Amino acid sequence: MFGYVVIDREALSDENKKIYQAYYCGLCQNLKHHYGAKGQMLLNYDITFLQLLLTGLYEPKEEVEESFTCHLHPFKKRQIRKNEILDYASSMNVLLAYHNLQDDWHDDKNVAKKTFASMIKKDYLEAKHLYPRQAKAVESYLERLAEYEKCNCQNMDLVAGLTGEMLGELFAMKDDEWHDELKTLGMYLGKFIYMMDAYEDVDDDIKHGHYNPLTNLRKDRTQDFETVMLLMLTSMISECAKSFERLPILLHADILRNIIYSGVWMKYNYIRAKKEKRKKT
Repeated sequence: MFGYVVIDREALSDENKKIYQAYYCGLCQNLKHHYGAKGQMLLNYDITFLQLLLTGLYEPKEEVEESFTCHLHPFKKRQIRKNEILDYASSMNVLLAYHNLQDDWHDDKNVAKKTFASMIKKDYLEAKHLYPRQAKAVESYLERLAEYEKCNCQNMDLVAGLTGEMLGELFAMKDDEWHDELKTLGMYLGKFIYMMDAYEDVDDDIKHGHYNPLTNLRKDRTQDFETVMLLMLTSMISECAKSFERLPILLHADILRNIIYSGVWMKYNYIRAKKEKRKKT
């Protein structure tokens, strides 16, 4: 369920690319600091967006290192940005990753995923202790999703809403005046992510008999399925954008808008192109 909230690199200035990369590297190093090398393996773009969003909103004091050298890229100097929100973002990364690995084991019996989940279980319990509300939201999400899968629920809005509710709780870091708006933003972004994930997998899921809430729509609306999906996805990300614009964010607003208005569609364009290619072969 990760990997849909990315930047559109071609539409970003060189300076903003550098800033985005600095937050990505900052999250990577924070994960390493708290959880070791295995923590770095959990790094994903979706949580980088959360880190950037909360930084833009709360504008915490930052430490900027201009000549950071990464062991994975030893011949290239990088900028790295650190602030107090990194710890929160790293914990959310662990909460989501642990349950994502458990879900992969449950669905596909992937032993490697089960093993990795056991490796980070202690880290997950630590994050759960620090953020019980958010951990409960993730756990409740998976329990309710399993119920919908069991009864083969085909109400996409209802099922996607589970991801939205869960992500909304994670986005609402503090109980303050921005809590409700961040929760709303996370809600619609979460629904968009779930719909995109289901859209990407629907043909394979139908082929292999796996659960997907788009199955009936895909079969019943063969001629206009792509149009319906585009409208659904556009509706979700439009509401997400409206929520973002209501937040008083000036810091890194250009990068955040790049992600919300353009970057999230990068994966959609890739998936659509792949589907079109399949039709021709």
